[in-house]
Amino acid sequence: MAEDVASTADLFEIIRTTRSMRRLKQDPVPDGLIRKILEAGVCAPSGGNMQRWRFLVIRDAAIKQTVGAYYKRAWDEVVAPRYRAGEPAPGMDRDRFLRLLAAAEHLAAHIHDAPVWIVPCLQGGTPTRTAGSSIYPAVQNMLLAARALGLGATLTTLYLSFEKEAEAALGLPADWHSYAVLPIGYPMGRFGPVRRVALADVVFEDRWGQAYRDL
Repeated sequence: MAEDVASTADLFEIIRTTRSMRRLKQDPVPDGLIRKILEAGVCAPSGGNMQRWRFLVIRDAAIKQTVGAYYKRAWDEVVAPRYRAGEPAPGMDRDRFLRLLAAAEHLAAHIHDAPVWIVPCLQGGTPTRTAGSSIYPAVQNMLLAARALGLGATLTTLYLSFEKEAEAALGLPADWHSYAVLPIGYPMGRFGPVRRVALADVVFEDRWGQAYRDL
């Protein structure tokens, strides 16, 4: 782990190599590392700096098993059929797409085995895009911090297909909602580099569809 940390001291290198790590070992993660990840999370901005967030750290096997069952059901009934019937994402060939599906299926079957979950929550009514802007910057900070510490993680929301049941199992009060589950552990595979479509395909200047001059 020390070698991983030493090789990722540069922020931009961390960003370039932070990908979704869906295959995680069951080895315990030290409390000190989880604290560092949480500290990175609460450094993020939130609307009006209100900080109406809470971060639920789940290690309890029974809770993970219960919520994990809803996650697996969402994968089997909703997400997997849609992915398998669809086409690969832009810039991804069929082989890579199938590897991604295999990793996602592994997570669905084993999410409860991840040693630690962090569940970011916000107080308020029905979650919206506006509300999400006050929690997802914290989530990204935590994902980057996990990478810097040599830990694998991913942002996943599949369990929200059974939001009420899952949040009841998590013990959330009625006026609080979860926005993701971040399973965290030491990765079975290697980090990045991430692969994305070319900037020229996704960045416009001044008008939609007009090429950005410097790309």
